[in-house]
Amino acid sequence: MFSFRNVVLTTLSTLALAAGMAPAAYAQDSELAKELEKRFAAADKDKDGKLTVEEAKAMPRVSKNFSRIDKDKLGYVTLDQIKAMMK
Repeated sequence: MFSFRNVVLTTLSTLALAAGMAPAAYAQDSELAKELEKRFAAADKDKDGKLTVEEAKAMPRVSKNFSRIDKDKLGYVTLDQIKAMMK
């Protein structure tokens, strides 16, 4: 049987671990977002904020999933659409 003390210690340990991991996870997500933005900007040759099928070839995973990302079938994808698909 669990004692109250053990439950409290386990709970506090879990919270401390989660709190310690949160900044690292946020930093990693932030770095990934920056890298995605950088690669998107490099692929967007005409700087219109959209990637055509041709431009998306510079980002193989985007190119491979282009039709899934371009849900409205407009012939281009945006950075926000790519980010949404990554979630």
